[in-house]
Parts: sequence; structure tokens; C-alpha cells
Amino acid sequence: MTTANSTIILTPANDAALPPLAPREFRAAWVSTVSNLDWPSRKNLSSAQQQAEIIAILDTAAQLKLNAIVLQVRPSADALYASELEPWSEFLTGEQGKAPKPYYDPLLFWIQQAHARGLELHAWFNPYRAKTASGKAPVTEAYFKKIAGNAIKRYGDLWWLDPAEPVAMQHTLAVIRDVVKRYDVDGIQMDDYFYPYPLNNAKGKPLPFPDDDTWLAYQQQGGKLARADWRRQNVNQLVQAVQQSIRQEKSWVKFGISPFGIGKPSRLPTGIKGFSQYDQLYADVELWLERGWVDYLVPQLYWPMAQTAQSFTVLRDYWHAQNPQGRHIWPGLFTNNLAHKDKSWSAEEILQQIEASRAPGLHTQSQGHVHFSITALMQNRKNIRQGLSAEKYQSQALVPASPWLTQEAMAAPILVADLKQKLLSVEPDPTLGFSMLAVWKRYENGWVFASQPASNAGISLNDDSVHGALKEVQVSKINRVGQESPSTRYSLN
Repeated sequence: MTTANSTIILTPANDAALPPLAPREFRAAWVSTVSNLDWPSRKNLSSAQQQAEIIAILDTAAQLKLNAIVLQVRPSADALYASELEPWSEFLTGEQGKAPKPYYDPLLFWIQQAHARGLELHAWFNPYRAKTASGKAPVTEAYFKKIAGNAIKRYGDLWWLDPAEPVAMQHTLAVIRDVVKRYDVDGIQMDDYFYPYPLNNAKGKPLPFPDDDTWLAYQQQGGKLARADWRRQNVNQLVQAVQQSIRQEKSWVKFGISPFGIGKPSRLPTGIKGFSQYDQLYADVELWLERGWVDYLVPQLYWPMAQTAQSFTVLRDYWHAQNPQGRHIWPGLFTNNLAHKDKSWSAEEILQQIEASRAPGLHTQSQGHVHFSITALMQNRKNIRQGLSAEKYQSQALVPASPWLTQEAMAAPILVADLKQKLLSVEPDPTLGFSMLAVWKRYENGWVFASQPASNAGISLNDDSVHGALKEVQVSKINRVGQESPSTRYSLN
């Protein structure tokens, strides 16, 4: 069907000369807000300066061909967004409870700008930390009693919500549910701070976590678990409840956790040693994978390839072996250790770790990794951006699909060619939401892949100075969980 300058194309892509499958790999970077590690760079920036930094980060991520950002929105019982449940973070404005001025909602801005560039935005939460040692705002006990009753505990120089207190878990659940409900996030991620990392007292001896009261109450109610198992049960209940809460609100939102990289001691391969999150943080990560309580896991594999006691490749294989439900396993990389100091890494270390995360035999849904953090990429430490662009991120990639989240039957896109403007676009489909377009173009010199947000409907039909004359285009739709529709082709012959 042809109008004055447009042609509607309904040709399905079903002949033999098809392009390869679209590349899939989760390529993300964490953006830390605690202590102004990554963003905002200072507490006293104006709203315009904060927004300029957001745009610079997202432009860099898009230029590098990343496809996701994991943004810390709750550093410690506070909010980097408009919340009626917790106060504005001091790391945003320098004063806890003070909104940006002129007013804007940072999380909304991050989401809109990320999606406009074809990037997923995952909201990162600290589930129980209530105040950090670096926090300088005058946090009062009265405030914590208001939000969580007696659940707040002082642990060394930290404030912590006791995971054994039902009100603490319910408050954390309410905070996460509120964000899922009100914001168009693509994922929710929790880090490894369930129970705090152990501290020592002034005499250098281990400082016990102050949960004697809740432990005693559990025993008086007939509880039979050992204390460590009881703590793990408290964390397990939160993890399962968060997943259920997210599913109830929006079935397409992924739930992930980024635990410490070494797992349960009784299961570890020979030669692997180190801190036990199972015994110290009370995180039974292997159980979460077995039960399918997470959609993705980002174990923090922050060690060099040659370090045998914490071998990157051995631990990579370990976590894949704990994954009977076939969830995503995307290792966290210590990219920030590209620094000008003794014992810092070379850029080649990160490039090799990325290659290791692509090892043959790994499930295709587990292709991916997350950089800690965006600062190393923004500062281009040791020319890491050039190495990534030249060797590892030569083309864009789609986020691996999560088909267990939802099953949708998607029709092939209807393409509209504007011959005068030399543009191809996709007709809107009001019945099905889709977030991305997967676009293959066949030039004289072969196929070239690109992805773009569905909101950017224009696909150029121009020739390319490097690849030659454009011969045909193939387009498919990608929905919110990464599933791909049948494709439609447009031929220029």
C-alpha cells in the first residue's frame, strides 16, 4: 500500500537469506550515590548541574554500547527520588530531607533519559542499612523510631534495621514496592548488605550484631533454629517477599541481587578461600537460585584472573553450577581498580574478564557483566573505553531475555517507508508494549546490527560510507522482558 511518499511493508522475514541472531549480552555499570562516589559528584550541586552529570553518564554509556545502568536510589534508609516513606538523601542536596531546588525528581529524570538512549534502568537498594559512617546529616533516633519502631539498632558507627524485626522487613518491602509501582524501572537490585559486614570494637575484637532482644523473642515463641540459621531465615523471607511483591505490581520488572562473590563454604571448589557471606552476612544465595527467587545474580568477582584462591573463572563456573532454574548470572567486575596506584589492574585484566564471561558452554541467557563502577568508564582509566570499543563492544547488544517473567505473542512489526525522507518507521501497536527495536541492515559488505528504543521510530535508509550501499533492512520488536517478535523485511532492490 502506497501513499504520496510512504509505503507500508508487510513482508515477513521468512526466506533463506536471513541475518544472524541478534547479539545478546547484559552490559551494565553501577552508579553509586552513597558518599557521592559516582553521582552526584558533590552534595551541593544545583539541579541543572546534577542533570548535566546524568546526561554525561548516560551519553557515555550509550556511546560505549552498554545497555543498562544500575542506579543506587536508596543508599541508607533515604531516597534519591520523591518519597513519602523516607527522606531525601543528604548525598543529593547535603541535607537529609531537603528536595532538589529548583525541584525535579532525579529517578524520573534518570529513567526518561536512559530509556531515550535505549538503556535499561535498574533501581538499586540497600535493604537494611540506615546510616553509613560517611553520612554527616543529623539523623535522629526519633526519626528511625517513627519509620521502624524499635527495629533500628546501632552497630559500631552504623545504624541498621534489624532483619529479625517484622516492621523492618515490611518497611523495606513498602519502599521497594512504592518505586516499582510509581516508576518505570526495568529492574530492582539489592546488594550484599543484609546483615552488616562484621566490625571490631575498640579492642580489635569482633563486635556482635545487637539482636539479642529479637533472638530471645524468637526463642520464647518456640523457635528451634540455631542463631545463624535464624538470621538466614530472616534474610530468606525478605528475598522471597521482594520477588513476590515485584511480580504483583509489574510482572516484567526483573529482580536481581549482587552478593559477595564467594559462596557457601561447604560447596566451594577445592582451593577457593575467603570471606563467607553465608556465615557472616547470612545470605544463602545458593538457596535463592535453587528456588528461583531472583531473575539475575551479579556475584561480585572482584579479583584478578591469576588469583587462585579467588579464581575468577572457577567462581564463574561455581555460580553457574548453582543455577538449576536457568536464571541470569552476570559477574560484577572491579573496573574501578584501573587506577594509578600500586597493585592496580591493567585494562587488559577487565577485557580478559569480559571474555571469560563469554566462555563457550555458558547459557546464552547468562552472557553479561556489570562494571563497578561508572567512574572508571567516565574517567577512561588506562584507556579502558578504547579497549572496550575496539575489542569487546564492537556492536550493540540486546539484554538477554527473561522468558519466565511473562509470555507474550507478538506480531511482526508493520514497517512504513518514507521514500522522500529515506526513513523506515514502525507503526505503533496499541495492544502490545514493546521497548526496543532490533534492526539488521544488509549493506554491500554484509549485515550490521543495531538496536534502538521503540520511541525512536526512524530507521535511516541511507547508504553507509564504510559498509557500502544499503540493500535491505530487517526489523523485529523486543518486549519488556527481552522476547523478540517475528521480523519484517524491507528490500531496497
